[in-house]
Amino acid sequence: MGNGNGKIRLDKLDMTAEGIGSKDDYERRLAKLQKDLLHIQQTYWHEKRRAILVFEGWDAAGKGGCIRRLTEPLDPRGFHVWPIGAPAADEQGKHYLYRFWTKLPAPGTFAIFDRSWYGRVLVERVEGFAEKEQWKRAYDEINQFEKMLTDDGVRIIKIFMHITPDEQLNRFRERLSNPYKRWKLTEEDLRNRARWDDYSKAIEAMFEKTSTEAAPWQVVPANSKWHARLKVMEIVTEALSRGVNVAPPPIDLTVARIAAEVLGVHLTFDAKEKD
Repeated sequence: MGNGNGKIRLDKLDMTAEGIGSKDDYERRLAKLQKDLLHIQQTYWHEKRRAILVFEGWDAAGKGGCIRRLTEPLDPRGFHVWPIGAPAADEQGKHYLYRFWTKLPAPGTFAIFDRSWYGRVLVERVEGFAEKEQWKRAYDEINQFEKMLTDDGVRIIKIFMHITPDEQLNRFRERLSNPYKRWKLTEEDLRNRARWDDYSKAIEAMFEKTSTEAAPWQVVPANSKWHARLKVMEIVTEALSRGVNVAPPPIDLTVARIAAEVLGVHLTFDAKEKD
């Protein structure tokens, strides 16, 4: 779901997950989308395009699981995942956007942010780490930051993963009962849950003030993990491929000739590739 010009209300989102089908159906659709994304990545690599994927969402909403499915088929040379926590001591005295400038994608690559610069208008706003004047000013600063990037040819995809309080409670309980998942649950997660209404207000303000034509917010209902993963893959593949020719690059004629001489392999190509 994109923002468009309408105001997004979290409590009005349709949280149903229809059309998922069986596990085999889910895995088939996921594999198809992963293959498409790999072809897109190859195009971005060859054409030196750049993309930024921003993931925000509630604690336990499934951001990490979606990022794993996104990156699973990709060439590791072509992307970097940046998990974002509190700024380090040497970053705290600098502008909050500084540490993100240093993580922008190189030509031909994706930068994937697991949380992002939007912390300024979410956790820093709600928890009082930023003064009111600072977080209110940040909306324009973020829009200008993203406009500079999109004007320079970077494609930005911003995804917010939404779950209901009841679903979050179920996932917290699951983490507590699973020794291999307990590390995911922190004191901060529990404290944040107690301020659900404050975070909802901050999230909806973020949508309203920072969803732009070039970098709109996409809100994904994530109570169903399968539904959320497929939806995220659909959003990313559609946004990255829009206006981009994802056909494989033409054959290198020099390589073709050497292959014929050295390997005895005669590669075929059509007239378009000769041009």
